[in-house]
Amino acid sequence: MIDDDATARELITRYLNDEGFAVVPAANGIEALKLAKEVRPTAITLDVMMPDLDGWTVLSALKGDPELALIPVIMVTIVDEQRHAFALGAAGYLTKPIKRAQLLGLLAPWRAKARPTRALVVEDDPSQLAFITAALAEPNWEVVEAANGRLALDRIRESPPDVVVLDLMMPEMDGFELMATLQANADWQHIPVFVVTALDLTEQDRRRLNVGIEKILSKAHFSTRDLAARIKAALRESQRTAPSPEVVS
Repeated sequence: MIDDDATARELITRYLNDEGFAVVPAANGIEALKLAKEVRPTAITLDVMMPDLDGWTVLSALKGDPELALIPVIMVTIVDEQRHAFALGAAGYLTKPIKRAQLLGLLAPWRAKARPTRALVVEDDPSQLAFITAALAEPNWEVVEAANGRLALDRIRESPPDVVVLDLMMPEMDGFELMATLQANADWQHIPVFVVTALDLTEQDRRRLNVGIEKILSKAHFSTRDLAARIKAALRESQRTAPSPEVVS
């Protein structure tokens, strides 16, 4: 995503992050051409009015490089010169201020098919379980349920989740024991965990949960909207630290 304006970079990054894209920003043309060779993105969004190299020069350089020529480029700019853009090989054109739906619509043909985000909800109260599951039931999400820690471990062995929503007080194996087991396993200790509990936690309880916990939410006060938003933010952060097959530069 190439734009010299920090506000535009932040806005486009947020639009695309919310839809599951990993975004590599560039503030000028020289940086952008270097990153395009390193990253080999699925698609590129490109401003026109920039210092050093303007967007037309960058577009010509991209289309003139055999290694980069096939990458689709969407022009995102305040100038209305669509004919010029398409003559140079642009795949799409948006005039600022852009709308989220228009941007995503132009990028849709090149979007990689992503696997569902897998969320494991560990809760022994059927009503609370249904409440949390409903909050996470969104397109391209898979919600797996477990009534206690032992069943949760079975689900994790079958297929490790992307995130765990965990109650603490459960029969057979409680949340504290499950957290200790997750942290003792190198393959599982990176999984973000959100604790949703009715307990008034002591300092000792909090120390036991200090490692691996993203957030502790009280059942008396948490909202499903807040839970879903926090989970998405945590997953975006983890995606920033790991390679992704779907990259927009």
